[in-house]
Amino acid sequence: MNITEAITATTMPGNQADQIIWDTTLPGLGIRFRNSAGAISKRWIVQYRVGRQQRRESLGDVRRLALADARKIARQRFAKVELGVDPAAEKATRARSQFTLRTAVDSYLAARRGVVRPQTFIQIERYMRNHWAPLLGRPLTEIGRVDVAGRLAEITKANGRAAAGQARKNLSALFTWAAKEGRCDANPVGFTNDPDKAAKARERVLTDIELAAIWNACGDDDFGRIVRLLILTGCRREEIGRLRWSEINIETGLLSVPGDRTKNGHPLNLPLPEIALDILRSALRRETKCVFGVRSSNGFHSWSYAKLAIDARIQTTVGQPLAPWRIHDIRRTVRTGLSRIGIAPHIAERVINHAKGGIEAIYDRHRFEAEIAAALEQWSNHVLGVIKPS
Repeated sequence: MNITEAITATTMPGNQADQIIWDTTLPGLGIRFRNSAGAISKRWIVQYRVGRQQRRESLGDVRRLALADARKIARQRFAKVELGVDPAAEKATRARSQFTLRTAVDSYLAARRGVVRPQTFIQIERYMRNHWAPLLGRPLTEIGRVDVAGRLAEITKANGRAAAGQARKNLSALFTWAAKEGRCDANPVGFTNDPDKAAKARERVLTDIELAAIWNACGDDDFGRIVRLLILTGCRREEIGRLRWSEINIETGLLSVPGDRTKNGHPLNLPLPEIALDILRSALRRETKCVFGVRSSNGFHSWSYAKLAIDARIQTTVGQPLAPWRIHDIRRTVRTGLSRIGIAPHIAERVINHAKGGIEAIYDRHRFEAEIAAALEQWSNHVLGVIKPS
């Protein structure tokens, strides 16, 4: 069978499921027959050698490209090879140049959806689409170290070192993923400075006086209830801010946060003291699944504005502002306070849902429910003593 007969052939030229009929007029051009479950396909292919490597490239369906056009394209490929140009590499480079950071972000997010926790996914998307917005239209392969470093400086100035550090971490993860997908050859983030690396780990622990000032400045609103629950439980901000009614059993007094809403992926089960249950009973029942958050069905979001309101009330009632503090400082204060009132370290760690490690995690399966309940009851009594000294 010659090349002309192959163009019109409706059956395989042999018994093999994959076979090529070469053009005798132009060596290196051929028609590739494939039989897949009885369906026969025919495509033009061009084959050439670059150095020691042999390349084979598809030119398209035989029905859509005439023989003369196929020979013309093949000659162009062969001419480039003679000039020392690799057509396949040139094509890959051209495809990469059309793959922008925005396209990469879309693909990366699709790959990460369902793999990471929902809250982590939201954070990744926010950092990629907001913090790296000025670079989204750039081809991924054209983004260099100087571009990343310059943008990190802007993020640091506008949002702080911590936000810049997280933005850098997420962009680096995207480039690593893209390199493994063959979309780029290097990660330009690797040799940039981490704005948050030199930042000292926070050690802020609130004093009893400060804790009382914050408690008393909490209003009869969502944020006030959230902060007081954080003080009583030591939970993470989002665990209470996004708390759902389905995660609370008022009758048994048990708070149960599933692993997909905790930082370490381990479920959090806390027997709540009565004062915490009273706070939850006072929360308004809304049509949303979450306990807190008026404008969102996914919990409370207005952290910065709400904290500013508490700080303003503290300054008004106390006469001066507190030393700079963050919401997460409450969690560190609770953990430190548990030790201060005599709670054993391994129980205090269970209260704040720190995971067991090493051999202990394998062999110690006790859940310490009674001990955790007693610890939280003791801590709530301490808090009551602080805000209402006898």
